[in-house]
Amino acid sequence: MVTDTFTFDTGIFGFFYRILRPVEWVVTYVMVWCHKFLTLIGFPSGPGVAWAISVVMLVVLVRLCILPLFIKQMRSMRRLQSLQPQLKKIQNKYKGKKDPASKEAASRETMKLYQDNHANPAGSCLPMLIQSPVFMTMFYVLSAVPFIARGKREPLGAFTQSVAKEFEQTRIFGVNISDNLTTTEGPGRIVIIIFIALMCLTMFYSQFHNTRKNTPRASMEGTQYRMQKMMAYIFPVMYIFSGIAFPFAVLIYWLTNNTWNLGQTLWQVRQMPTPGSPAAEEKELRDHSRENERRSKAGEMSLEEEALVVAKAEQEQKSQQGTHQRFQPSKKKNKKKH
Repeated sequence: MVTDTFTFDTGIFGFFYRILRPVEWVVTYVMVWCHKFLTLIGFPSGPGVAWAISVVMLVVLVRLCILPLFIKQMRSMRRLQSLQPQLKKIQNKYKGKKDPASKEAASRETMKLYQDNHANPAGSCLPMLIQSPVFMTMFYVLSAVPFIARGKREPLGAFTQSVAKEFEQTRIFGVNISDNLTTTEGPGRIVIIIFIALMCLTMFYSQFHNTRKNTPRASMEGTQYRMQKMMAYIFPVMYIFSGIAFPFAVLIYWLTNNTWNLGQTLWQVRQMPTPGSPAAEEKELRDHSRENERRSKAGEMSLEEEALVVAKAEQEQKSQQGTHQRFQPSKKKNKKKH
């Protein structure tokens, strides 16, 4: 049942979303511009799939904008994860010591370790801090569409009453884009359940794969590692309940975002794994095999043959040095006799 009061404009929600008003305006204009672009290249104007694709394009544009931050985050996380064995040594060194001097020394050694390796624990959170307001404003804007369309709320940015009516009338896969699981019926509910399941599965596998493959073996124990594994299971379950209340357009946004995250994770784990992790060991084997294939095509010796040649050369050098040292004392004795 649709009421005439938009909950997110009242109370603490209203105060919070007023702070995000500039982001809300930007989101509405980006979506409208994407829709206009799609109609220019041949998609039907008015209600239709172009509005759903504009939501997907919004995700892509946001992710492209924060791509440099993701690369920075990835490098920061690699540094932090590679430092886990050293951090564990510091923790073990001061384990059970609760006096202020020991706590200060542990904190000082930890900060020095971060500084010496140019690692920033807060750096991995920056992309998420940027994405969160966009996601929250998407939820707000898409939840406000029915109220704007019925004239129960003033227009928001590029979403005038006519634009909101057009957006609200869009149906894709048999589901109204502004409906959620509680307001749709029949086959539409099955579609929304499938989207929620895919959304949670992509999130779960992204976290699970990263934890299982991209964690240094030395860090695959202890409370922190168990907590990471637990969160890979807990977060998707939490979002099942949240997804029930989200408009279908938000589910499209979220599934697209999670799919992008999964792709990034798979690429990162394969191409830029954390040193000492199972993924790094697999990459070393792939690189070794690839280099041998290149050398074979070029008619060069393999890495194993090269290592054997180097080992023989080193052995010969050591033999020559040993022979030289055996003859050296006899020369000294001869000099003494004279």
